[in-house]
Amino acid sequence: MSILVTGSTGTIGAQVLAHLQGRSADIRALTRSPETAQLPAGVTTVRGDLADPDSVRAALSGVGTLFLLAPNVADELTQAMLTLTVAREAGVKGIVYLSVFGGDAYADVPHFAGKYTVERMIEALDLPTTILRPAYFIQNDLRQKDGLLKAGVYGSPIGAKGVSMVDIRDIGEAAAIELLRREQAPAPLGREIYALVGPGGLTGEGISAIWSEAFGRAIRYGGDDLVVMEQRTKTMLPAWHALDLRLMFSRYQTEGAVASADDIARLTGLLGRTPRSYAAFARDAAAKWATV
Repeated sequence: MSILVTGSTGTIGAQVLAHLQGRSADIRALTRSPETAQLPAGVTTVRGDLADPDSVRAALSGVGTLFLLAPNVADELTQAMLTLTVAREAGVKGIVYLSVFGGDAYADVPHFAGKYTVERMIEALDLPTTILRPAYFIQNDLRQKDGLLKAGVYGSPIGAKGVSMVDIRDIGEAAAIELLRREQAPAPLGREIYALVGPGGLTGEGISAIWSEAFGRAIRYGGDDLVVMEQRTKTMLPAWHALDLRLMFSRYQTEGAVASADDIARLTGLLGRTPRSYAAFARDAAAKWATV
């Protein structure tokens, strides 16, 4: 049997494939464009699109374990639920689903609420699934490069409550561990849930201090203005997506998204080490940018 990775050419899918590389498993990658996909050696490309259930049915032939990462699109919920239905009908014995940290609480944030609805489907149908709940990705802050270098400003409006950001490499590694565990098991395994988080609760001012130390000069926090953030985001993303993100950051500002000690301990047990820190990421990024 094989492991099928959806979202294979994206940020997280690439990390999952990288951590699966060299393992004794047949790895397939679902992509809309196999002819142009840049994937690791040994990975078999399979043409398919989660918006096309028939293509997913074909792609699941001979697959034992599925990594389900639904794209952040307006019909994300529909795509995820239909893919789970097709996987169930195909007799897939194991699923690793990428959800989100805080999905149960952020009821007014579309992509959080949608992922939590998918979790409810998994529970209701008792699907053999590992649910991974990543917090905000540390590497999203690579987009802050120009503001940090040119203006000395950290511009992500995460507020003062704290967010336990996670390194995408930890997401990929956790997913690979669970995919292999389920693929190698002789029978379907029970449901598991992991929060994918980093140590501590990062705030806007706290992250600015981390960057100040990494650069050896003062970096200030750009503040909590979400209207400006939404308008700026609309120059790069559709309006619905910009509003969705504004709602997410509003929740970060009012409630935060801080991991518990149990969350960290459970992830540490899965990875066999402590999760990577934002400070380590910032030091590495600052060093790399200094050589460009």
